[in-house]
Amino acid sequence: MDKQMAKIKITQIKSVIDRSERQKRTMQALGLTKINRSVEVEATPAIIGMVRKVNHLVAVESV
Repeated sequence: MDKQMAKIKITQIKSVIDRSERQKRTMQALGLTKINRSVEVEATPAIIGMVRKVNHLVAVESV
C-alpha cells in the first residue's frame, strides 16, 4: 500500500455567517473555522464531495 493519494490544500476565503447549518458543518468537518485558514488533506472522493458543496467559500490548490 505504498500508493498515496493526491493531497489538496483547502483555504477558507469567505465567512460562514448567513450560510445554512449544513454548509457550516461541512466547513467544520473539513477543519476550517476562520477565514484564511488552510488545511492539507488527501483528495478522497468524500473530501472532494464536501469541497464541491462549499466551493463558493473555499479556494483549492493541489500540493
